[in-house]
Amino acid sequence: MEFITHSKSNTEIAEINAKDLLFSTKEEGSDLIGTIYFNGIDRVILHQKNLPNSFFDLKTGVAGEVLQKSSNFRIRMAIVMNEMEISSKSLNDFIRESNRGNQLHFVTSLEEGIEFLSR
Repeated sequence: MEFITHSKSNTEIAEINAKDLLFSTKEEGSDLIGTIYFNGIDRVILHQKNLPNSFFDLKTGVAGEVLQKSSNFRIRMAIVMNEMEISSKSLNDFIRESNRGNQLHFVTSLEEGIEFLSR
């Protein structure tokens, strides 16, 4: 895992680049947010390919745990989704509601994530 820094509008944004999954469990996901926070990062871009399938199955609570911790630490986040076709109504509703706010956005490109986080 490495952090790639992007700058836009005098704002530093960290993109996490990894070959594999960043975490598998709620606890590991929570630890990842702690690592992001303790590295002084308050805006981060994650990629769908690095998140476990359980993150996108809202019944597992993985997304809830990770996103609650990021909210507690005031870390704004963009998640780049390669496949925006979502079959789950609850996930689709969650994405739509998240994208109305200012804390978390699901985006279709890195550039879109940088744009969101630089505002």
